[in-house]
Amino acid sequence: MSASLGLPALPAGDVILPPDRRQSPTALRIQRGVRRLFSEMGCVTLPEFSLVNGRRADVIALCGAGRLTIVEIKSSVADFRADRKWPDYRDFCDRFFFAIPEDVPESLIPDACGLIVADGYGAGILREAPEHPLSGPRRKAVTLRFAHSAARILHALADPGAVREGAL
Repeated sequence: MSASLGLPALPAGDVILPPDRRQSPTALRIQRGVRRLFSEMGCVTLPEFSLVNGRRADVIALCGAGRLTIVEIKSSVADFRADRKWPDYRDFCDRFFFAIPEDVPESLIPDACGLIVADGYGAGILREAPEHPLSGPRRKAVTLRFAHSAARILHALADPGAVREGAL
């Protein structure tokens, strides 16, 4: 159909998202493993998800029955110690996890949070996250934001010139 409009056809095969230059290579590998884990669990995920409080969740997952999970990636001990904003995410999810590589000590992660160990190929949950269900209005607001973000990403992939700079 695009050829009949005089537009170039989209390439066949895998669609590749542009690299996120805000994350270290280690954090990007952890992100990939975490997203694979949640995909295996039947969930859909978005990386670098902006919350209304100005924070940016490393990964947010939308799972069955609308359950929302946020995962904060910590690629090193120094990364964990330098960043204390993680409590700000709890108001926007039903469950909260940290994801770390194998070489970060598990004992560093607070017991009140879930724990995932990940690499570039996959991940495993070492400790389940406590449930703290969102209110209906908050769940709806975060879910709508998730849908808008996902649609914006798809639009940018299908028609890169149509989405304004910085909108993703």
